[in-house]
Amino acid sequence: MKGPSITLVVLAAVVFLLASGCSRNNVRRSIDQTVRAVDRSPKVVADYQPWFGDSQHIQVGYSTQDPNVLRRQIQEAKALGIYAFAVDWYGNRNPFLDRSYALLQQVASEGHFHVALMYDETEEDNGHATEDALDAFDKAYRAYIGPSAPARAAYLTYQGRPVIFIFPKRGHTDWNQIRQQVNKWEMPPILIYKDEPPEKYASNFDGYYAWVHPGPKGWSSDGSEWGEEYLETFYRRMRNKFPDKIIVGTVWPGFDDTKASWSLNRRMDRRCGKTFEDTLRIFQKNDSGAPMPFMLIATWNDYEEGTQIEDGVAHCGNQKPRGGTTSAGQDQT
Repeated sequence: MKGPSITLVVLAAVVFLLASGCSRNNVRRSIDQTVRAVDRSPKVVADYQPWFGDSQHIQVGYSTQDPNVLRRQIQEAKALGIYAFAVDWYGNRNPFLDRSYALLQQVASEGHFHVALMYDETEEDNGHATEDALDAFDKAYRAYIGPSAPARAAYLTYQGRPVIFIFPKRGHTDWNQIRQQVNKWEMPPILIYKDEPPEKYASNFDGYYAWVHPGPKGWSSDGSEWGEEYLETFYRRMRNKFPDKIIVGTVWPGFDDTKASWSLNRRMDRRCGKTFEDTLRIFQKNDSGAPMPFMLIATWNDYEEGTQIEDGVAHCGNQKPRGGTTSAGQDQT
């Protein structure tokens, strides 16, 4: 059995140090030199929300369209061993997010960092989900992934192919049509779906990733349900049912959607850093023997659903998370 990679060891150390009350800056300084010098396997990818600064979302003290903010975030992410951001993206349906993503990819290329799209499907079935997806993937290829795309070198790849994460929204997209379209690309993308797609579309996807979910009993009112059974079931089911597919494990620090306009008062207690530590432990256990190419952190900066690690993973004692009041937004859980 192989031992844990240095990246996972460092992330575990981050949990310990933050939970012990050390500042984020001290943690970053103490591990920066070690992380930068090591070849990371698996690659650590953090989900990124590009909508802050838009009046429809809470105010967190910065805009995701400020290049200086993006440079700082990339520097901090790299210091924690993070290789790439997977950025929530709606194509032309949300111009603010598209502008934020374009700027982030440009800044990433300057800083030798990487980005990937996490395409959010059209919500529900309005009859346009497939049309919207076709348009979005065409835009992605032209602007961010294809041979004429500026800052193309920053785009996340696996075995030479671009990686696109898919976040389903019950929109009844015809993924057969999407796969036919993207197979015409110079390098057809690796499409990675959240959990498991409808059976009729399974062959169109190259892999699956876990997300922030409680176990089969659902959310607990005291926040004590943090997703252990869900994660164990995800890894076991994907290994057994899809042995030839890519599996992307996911870790998270907690969850609290009370600041979101779509709030359902769902919460996973951070337990002073232990939730992050436990989800990381489950990843390490399931990464043994058949290593996963990526580990996804949910999330870098989703302050509306309380999954952010940008300001630390513990939030215990007197540590206060960033975030204000919300007006509108998009449910991503």
